[in-house]
Amino acid sequence: MFKTVVLAACMLVAVPFTADADPVGAYSLVGKNPDSGKDYTGTVTVTRTGDTYAVVWNIGGSESVGTGIGARLLEDHITMGPATPEDTGISVGYKLGDTFGIAMFFEQADGTWAGVWTYNGSKQVTGEVWTRQ
Repeated sequence: MFKTVVLAACMLVAVPFTADADPVGAYSLVGKNPDSGKDYTGTVTVTRTGDTYAVVWNIGGSESVGTGIGARLLEDHITMGPATPEDTGISVGYKLGDTFGIAMFFEQADGTWAGVWTYNGSKQVTGEVWTRQ
């Protein structure tokens, strides 16, 4: 899954978008736990809150809350900054219990959002895919 997500993120630069952009919405998700290697499922909601995004994951009864900034492809480069409806990427810092982490997601041509994430102290990076509900 990780190689697929990385490849998909690289394709962001090479392939024009046909999806609708704007990460705001409710999603079902599937990912892989970096420690056990087991798949997990859950939900995530993304809300624009001024210049940032509020991101809330619910996985296995646990809630993780994050704050994100936007990114989008503009001709030959990616620009990052305040959240906008044109964003095709989102970078998120999040908190889960006593730890924190980072995640980055890019919209795919099929409308899903694929990304990678890790948490404080981990030596692993793993992937997650969001499908709009």
